Amino acid sequence: MSEVDGMSVLVWTAPGTATWLEGLDERLEIAEIPADPLHDPRLAEVKILVPPLMRNLEDEAYDLRTLMSKAPSLEFVQTQTAGVDGIVSSVPDGVALCSVRGAYDELMAELLLAGILVSYKEVAHYVHAQDAGSWQPTEVRVIQGAKVLYVGYGSIAQCVERYLAPFGVESLKVARTARDGIEGLDALPRLLPQADIVVVLTPLTPDTRGLVGEQFLASMKPGALLVNGARGGCVDTEALMAAARERGIRAFLDVTEPEPLPDGHPLWSTPGIFITPHIGSLVADNNERCFRVVRENLTRWLDGRPVLNRVEHGY
Repeated sequence: MSEVDGMSVLVWTAPGTATWLEGLDERLEIAEIPADPLHDPRLAEVKILVPPLMRNLEDEAYDLRTLMSKAPSLEFVQTQTAGVDGIVSSVPDGVALCSVRGAYDELMAELLLAGILVSYKEVAHYVHAQDAGSWQPTEVRVIQGAKVLYVGYGSIAQCVERYLAPFGVESLKVARTARDGIEGLDALPRLLPQADIVVVLTPLTPDTRGLVGEQFLASMKPGALLVNGARGGCVDTEALMAAARERGIRAFLDVTEPEPLPDGHPLWSTPGIFITPHIGSLVADNNERCFRVVRENLTRWLDGRPVLNRVEHGY
């Protein structure tokens, strides 16, 4: 990425988001992605793309994969998400891909902390009891002194760790690459039986799809809590339901597989499972948080400086 001189740089951004890039830099021409981008005469001029939020590329009215491949001047794709599993394999070779990793750390950490408290304090039980107008005391658990295993130790995990620190928990850490104080994935068979709470925050890649499967769940303590703030595909849903029924494994899930979870799916009624519908970043100032990172990265790209959150090796 070299410093841009002369002509303005055409940026196509997701419908409804152009206002968040207004006034950023006079070197940029901001336009929302047109309704029929594959036949738009300016497709050949697009250098920067900020694609819409989507679960699957095929869900949109146009094929984003084709759009990127047909944009000969495209140099930089900036997502609005921290995870890039839905787009990374479709970005053409030589085109930079960046995420907004870090934009949602506090939002996710708050939600995951809430999920842990909901499970440990049996909130679901008491909601049902109140709905029934019935006084039903039941034993709750104490977080203080628990061992928390982070599977994937990035910026969100670090934020969750800070939020849990006042409870006096012990942290165990695992990541794709071992480093000081953080073990590799090969340590899971040894660490899982020790953990009271297992927080999954890995990106979804071919290596992590189904990571939380039958063997992983069988290694967890009976009654331990699984917290998934990553992607639904990281967890084998059938294996989780079996582990919940047979070994009392509990779970807080903000993501599921499949997603959206269909009405009547047995995961909804599996004992010990509490589900929120992918609401980690569903807050009023979501766009402000997201586009703070997007604006910073576009400026860096224009100036020829290193961009934030460059995705490499599928991450």
